[in-house]
Amino acid sequence: MVKIGYGSDKTTKHQRPNKFYTFPVQNVADVELLLTNNRTYAAEIAHAVSFKTRKAILARAAQLDVKVTNPNARVRKQE
Repeated sequence: MVKIGYGSDKTTKHQRPNKFYTFPVQNVADVELLLTNNRTYAAEIAHAVSFKTRKAILARAAQLDVKVTNPNARVRKQE
């Protein structure tokens, strides 16, 4: 039986330990959506994104001051 007290608070549900919510990004245009919410949401690059697109996403995220949760994934391996 499940006991009371093991759930997350509704206000902090799906929130990462760094106080950001994750937003899945698959192309550069998705980073533009985070322009106004860059202090609430962090971009997370999808698994199947190519090396060239990842570099473009990271460059655009740096320009817009958007936090990326997995900036070294697959980029570090190929360089």
